[in-house]
Amino acid sequence: MKVRIPNSGGGNMNQMLKQAQKMQEDMAVLQEDLEAREYSATSGGGMVSVTVDGKHLLKSIKINPDAVDTDDIEMLEDFITIAVNEAVNNAIKTAEEEMGAITGGLNIPGM
Repeated sequence: MKVRIPNSGGGNMNQMLKQAQKMQEDMAVLQEDLEAREYSATSGGGMVSVTVDGKHLLKSIKINPDAVDTDDIEMLEDFITIAVNEAVNNAIKTAEEEMGAITGGLNIPGM
């Protein structure tokens, strides 16, 4: 007895594969763009300003001389920590939002 398998829409499968390939290409382009960007943040009312890149590496740090108090180095350290963390979080949030726009909210491992 022969079993006949109905046409399961091979054209649809090809279209899905093309869409997946396009999404992958778009994601690769966006990933390069995100890594090339810089993200800045400040803390302590502008006393400390930092910039990180899209790979979350610290690119620059600027400290207002008024923030340097030899009697309170801990405050300056806190300002630096806060600013760096905020800049990295900005980079992560931007990447998640822009990748989500491409993937339609799909959770793709490694992205």
